[in-house]
Amino acid sequence: MSIIYLNGEFMPIENAKISPLDRGFLFGDGIYEFIPFFHGRPVGFDLHIQRMLDGLAKIQIKVGDIDWRNILDQIISKNEGDELAVYIQVSRGADINRAHRFPTNIKPTIFIMTQPLAKETNPDASTAKTYSIVTSLDKRWKHCDVKSTSLLGNILHFQHGYESKVDETLLFNSEGYLTECSACNVFVIKGNKIITPILDKQILPGVTRRIVINAVNSSDKYSIEERNVNLEEARLADEIWITSSSKQIAPVIELDGNAVGNGKVGAVWEECSKLFDKIKYL
Repeated sequence: MSIIYLNGEFMPIENAKISPLDRGFLFGDGIYEFIPFFHGRPVGFDLHIQRMLDGLAKIQIKVGDIDWRNILDQIISKNEGDELAVYIQVSRGADINRAHRFPTNIKPTIFIMTQPLAKETNPDASTAKTYSIVTSLDKRWKHCDVKSTSLLGNILHFQHGYESKVDETLLFNSEGYLTECSACNVFVIKGNKIITPILDKQILPGVTRRIVINAVNSSDKYSIEERNVNLEEARLADEIWITSSSKQIAPVIELDGNAVGNGKVGAVWEECSKLFDKIKYL
């Protein structure tokens, strides 16, 4: 039986009740976060919580002082599994009617649940799960830096990849520069340069992305470049990685039906995955 947290109480998910007038349901008016836990240890906990609080501030939802670590440790202990993801969703709350303006004097709805997570990736090129992706023009809204629960644009892009029988969709803007994938950030590798699109409102500030950058900067063997990356650079890359809390660092071996580099998992991926593993719990 799955135990969830809803507005201050832990309960079986079957007992959870949220109003149909909740603005998260009516408008997608809320923020979410997804935090991986391996054997009870969270990856990038402080970065995840700070991103969520930043997002809530941007859309003017106030939650007050909450001991998030205590709540998440409890929900992990109440659910079975060594590899679990914690999903947090905070909506603006439920009003007495449906209106676009921000209502006053309502409490946010805070919902937290767990779900099974794939086992930790082993930084071994010979056994790594590989990914194939396609490209598409980015058609999402102009505030992708906010981790909003309103994900229709991302869903449509992900579905495009699914219907194309690949794992993800790599997006580019009207100027031909990469933004991110439908549910991942992206890195392009050329030689000893590890390149990722610069953060702006087109891109979610990914926690895994941040840890990868920190990991690479801990070594003097490779250099990180945060800058505009055009689609042609991706097509000529030695390696491509997509990163997220659920995938960690995922090697891409096929882009639009063509091999990335030599079509195999690269040595840079293997080395940087080891660097990532050394600091991901810090």
